[in-house]
Amino acid sequence: MAEIAAVADVPPDSTYLFRVRDVEADEEREAVLVRLDGRVRGWLNYCQHMTHVPLDKGDGAAMRDDEIVCRNHGAMFEADSGRCTFGPCEGAYLDDVAVAVEDGTVHLTDDDYEYAGPGPIADGDPADMGSTSNIEF
Repeated sequence: MAEIAAVADVPPDSTYLFRVRDVEADEEREAVLVRLDGRVRGWLNYCQHMTHVPLDKGDGAAMRDDEIVCRNHGAMFEADSGRCTFGPCEGAYLDDVAVAVEDGTVHLTDDDYEYAGPGPIADGDPADMGSTSNIEF
């Protein structure tokens, strides 16, 4: 079990961004932690409408009423289940990353990923043409 962060480092009204290595694909991906009602959940950091668009662009994802908000498309995802409740990908689910809390520390427990470090992927994703606008062309 790799240590990701202290629970206290996961903001109660946003996300904590970290990196994982997808074992099967042998590529680095971004993931986020959300804290809700004393629990911590882990999700890959990609909107399900356009999966190259990160939810947390490095400054914490927007949250409203216990839902993660995609600032590009206005999609809303339940922080506890990952289900999209509103937006162009309504009914889709965020890809989960299994985590566990032990002694106030969040650990990666997902066999599909290895912990790669805190923060975003260096230089970002060149395919991310997103902005904080929810206007699409």
